[in-house]
Amino acid sequence: MRALLLEEKGKWTDMTVQEIEKPKPQAGQLLVRVKAAGLNPVDYKTGTNGYPGWEYPHVLGLDVAGVVEEIGEGVTEFKEQDHVVFLNDMSKKGGFAEYAIAEAHTATKLPYNVLFTDAAALPVAAYTAYQALFDKIRVRAGESILIHAGAGGVGGFAIQLAKQAGLYVFTTAQEHNHEHVLELGADVAIDYKKESFVDRIMEETNGVGVDAILDTVSRDNANESVKALAFNGHLAFIAGQPKMDDSIEFGHPKSFHHVALGSVYQSTNLREQKRLQEIGNDLVKRISNGMLNTIVTEKIVLSDVPRALEKLQSRSVRGKIVVEL
Repeated sequence: MRALLLEEKGKWTDMTVQEIEKPKPQAGQLLVRVKAAGLNPVDYKTGTNGYPGWEYPHVLGLDVAGVVEEIGEGVTEFKEQDHVVFLNDMSKKGGFAEYAIAEAHTATKLPYNVLFTDAAALPVAAYTAYQALFDKIRVRAGESILIHAGAGGVGGFAIQLAKQAGLYVFTTAQEHNHEHVLELGADVAIDYKKESFVDRIMEETNGVGVDAILDTVSRDNANESVKALAFNGHLAFIAGQPKMDDSIEFGHPKSFHHVALGSVYQSTNLREQKRLQEIGNDLVKRISNGMLNTIVTEKIVLSDVPRALEKLQSRSVRGKIVVEL
């Protein structure tokens, strides 16, 4: 099969399409003929630093959608030719290839009206947003939330999900992306390059702060975000934890939530692994019903992935880039 090969860590800009052996599904697995695969910052980050246990050449790609071609022993809920989407196990070879292996209990079936390119935009970004909002923060209608980097993948999905859940949504984005994030459902867009998001939040909330914050940016940004939390507020962080010990005070209690979606494969918690399928089921249903914009802004071919990852690294991408096979 054709695959985009990472020959060694740090060499992801030099990846090329080559022929490698087609994988074989084991018990509990599906062999999926890849139709589309989403790109994410985690691809160039792990491509730079490697990952424990990888054997080279490695294949990157965590967002995968395609057609079931072969079923491993013990799998009963899928059949050949089913259309599926899944989050790939980071420790295994990924979706930038003609075929990939899915753990059946984490895969989601696609209805007839959901395109592979739309489904492939979901796993890393939308599943993360979903887990942060509903499994970690447990948002409630009527609350307020600040979603950082609203023009990005996680942020773009989080805005939509939060608005559908009945929240008042603030988001940070550069001014040229304000129209986009407002169309996704944000109530207030803050240009973090031109003003302090903390000052703006406190002004907008009459000094109370927001009930929840989703930080996808950095440890320093998470530290600053703590200042904008209301009493009993929640901060979910993805890209670096704040100094939590310095933030604990009796008069202004806060809750902190570490979101690390993909590490569930390295756990022994089968219930949490199956949760990936449940999240996928809900998100796919929303796409099917026209409730979710998958924010796919660019479709590319397999050989263009290194160039597109460089674009992602520059943090100049709005929404999601998807490779079509």
